[in-house]
Amino acid sequence: MPSESELAAHYRAARGTVRQAIAVLVAEGLVGSRQGARRIVLGTTRSQSFAELHSFAQWARANGYRFGGQVISQRRRAARGVESARLSCPAVLEVMRVRTLEGEPVLLERTVYADWIAPAVEALPGDCESVTQALFDSVGLIFAYGEHLIDAVAAGAQDSRLLTVRRGSPLLRQRRITTTNEGRPVEWSDDRYRAGSVAFSIRNSIGANPLGRQLAF
Repeated sequence: MPSESELAAHYRAARGTVRQAIAVLVAEGLVGSRQGARRIVLGTTRSQSFAELHSFAQWARANGYRFGGQVISQRRRAARGVESARLSCPAVLEVMRVRTLEGEPVLLERTVYADWIAPAVEALPGDCESVTQALFDSVGLIFAYGEHLIDAVAAGAQDSRLLTVRRGSPLLRQRRITTTNEGRPVEWSDDRYRAGSVAFSIRNSIGANPLGRQLAF
């Protein structure tokens, strides 16, 4: 997009008016921005549905988006608090991965895998496009069930650096626990999306309401 001053000159409008208009477009997910770069037009809102359990890569591929990913860090360690309770194991594999969409960093994944699946995850290349598909191909693992918690958080120092946003910027956070068909826990993840990059859609009715509310924690 042109700069604010260029838009103001072109439309003969006050720069404050232009800034407000752009803020509305960003809030609606039609325009994206990152620190140190010009804003880009995103087109129609990117919306990911919870009607089916799809990974980020599967969703992006199905919608024709150009996507990628890169492991930033990976290590084995002892399970902590909620991880131990969620994954029912004493040790985990912690993986941090940045996901890109149309060449822009939009998602920071902090995923903790149960120890029984850790060797298969460690064997994957750092730029693996789809962990879900790769684990199915290599060991036949199917991510069958997912429980999702969605809220908003402020970007910390690491978030802001990897997602190229200002520290304190709002991020959409999705925490999830995923299990196999047998109910065996596979992963506990904290996924943080850059504001304006992706929206989530949930369809419900009077007879089926998958959306619940709870106090933040």
